[in-house]
Amino acid sequence: MFEIFKIAFSETFLAVLRVFVIIVAAGLLVRRGVITQQQIKSLTAVTVNVFLPCLIFSNVVQTFDPGELTFWWILPVSAVVMIAFSILVAAVAFRRELSDKKNMLALSSIQNSGYLILPVGAVIYADQFDKFALYCFLFILGMSPVLWSFGKYLTTSGTREKMSWRGLLTPPFMANLVGLFFVFTRLNRVLTNPDHDILYSILQATDLLGGATVPLASFILGAILGSIAFRLRPYLYDAVRVLTVKLIITPMAVILILYYFQWCASYSLLAYYTHFPGFRHPFSTSSSSRPA
Repeated sequence: MFEIFKIAFSETFLAVLRVFVIIVAAGLLVRRGVITQQQIKSLTAVTVNVFLPCLIFSNVVQTFDPGELTFWWILPVSAVVMIAFSILVAAVAFRRELSDKKNMLALSSIQNSGYLILPVGAVIYADQFDKFALYCFLFILGMSPVLWSFGKYLTTSGTREKMSWRGLLTPPFMANLVGLFFVFTRLNRVLTNPDHDILYSILQATDLLGGATVPLASFILGAILGSIAFRLRPYLYDAVRVLTVKLIITPMAVILILYYFQWCASYSLLAYYTHFPGFRHPFSTSSSSRPA
């Protein structure tokens, strides 16, 4: 078991290190004033509104097969359940200051799985990145409406900003819905057929634009971190509670659920890392089996 942990940790560490190098470089460019706040804002807007929707749409229509991924609906539902669970735990953690710190519930419960996780997944799961990205996109199908409705309410409560249902219809969310529409109506077979020159070329162009999302996401993350003035002492207690809920309690609950239902035996990419040569899955029912 220790050998498995050592291999997994070293592989993951090296993968994250590559992304970290880009993040540090971007952060230094911001600190030195080479990249301005307005440029970061513009780059983020283009990535979220253009490149990410292109990646989502092209990935869904080319990768998603409802016949193979029969449990796909569990991913968006699990996103909502996970957020609800985290909000309840965070409400307990902030129960004495709940009226003044409702925004902490959103920070504790809503994961940033939209695109910042993609660079890490692209390195760790290089040979399965399309499937990894598909899982992420199906997950945020449930997370996005909650983020822009209840999540927005928690973070803007008390301000003059009004809630709008139009805010739910973000470009990534719409790209997800349109992609699913093409899959379930089987129109994706027309787009992915090389015999249909024009439509196939449009899909390939969309895929090309979407390919810019992963490196840009790494750069944007570094630029945002580089622009933050870290003054931790006044917020240390709040940060500890938020991180405990978000990075310890919720992940542990998810791990226990995955272990109990043993989804990792059939869908290893969701639950366990099986990329290493000679690795035997610990929950496999057969000594010679290895889940794909």
